[in-house]
Amino acid sequence: MKVKYFSDTDLVYIEFSNQEVAETKGINGNILIDLVENGQLVGLTIEHAKVQANHSENSFLQLTPKS
Repeated sequence: MKVKYFSDTDLVYIEFSNQEVAETKGINGNILIDLVENGQLVGLTIEHAKVQANHSENSFLQLTPKS
């Protein structure tokens, strides 16, 4: 999974898979989902991310499973 933040447009893109996107659907005015041909979710776009998260700063924490 990759999370990308574009500060110039205040957009967050979360990529769950690098499969080719077949369709993009709008969930609401600020959230879009990318699907492969079989309907599996491969990406999520959040527009106006700071407003949506109600935060001026965001941080990311990577979790790793216990071995």
